Amino acid sequence: MADRSLRGIRLGAQSLQSEEGVVFMERRQTAYTCDSCGHVTTLMFAADAEPPATWECRTCGAEARLQVDGKSVEVEDSGDKGGRTHWDMLLERRTRAELEELLEERLAFIRARRGAGEDPTRERIGA
Repeated sequence: MADRSLRGIRLGAQSLQSEEGVVFMERRQTAYTCDSCGHVTTLMFAADAEPPATWECRTCGAEARLQVDGKSVEVEDSGDKGGRTHWDMLLERRTRAELEELLEERLAFIRARRGAGEDPTRERIGA
């Protein structure tokens, strides 16, 4: 009997739940204007959420700025550094002079090894 009650219903296409007793969050519309192309992107955020100051433009990919009362919000650069690169971490441990000295030592080692006949390309060229 149970499988007869589902006959004719497209499973997954229709929800069997009702919206009775569901309370939706308050939402507000937020607009972003692209500085490059002038495209306005409209997004919905929860009323109590803080919208980001910038959003990626959907048409050109540039940075669009938040509009409040028809005016663009100024984006503050807090001066926070991005992630440190390997080069930044290396410069924290050694000076440029030390790095240049290490480079010269390593190049001299490689050149000496190649001069000793350990380089397979030299053997083929000389033969």
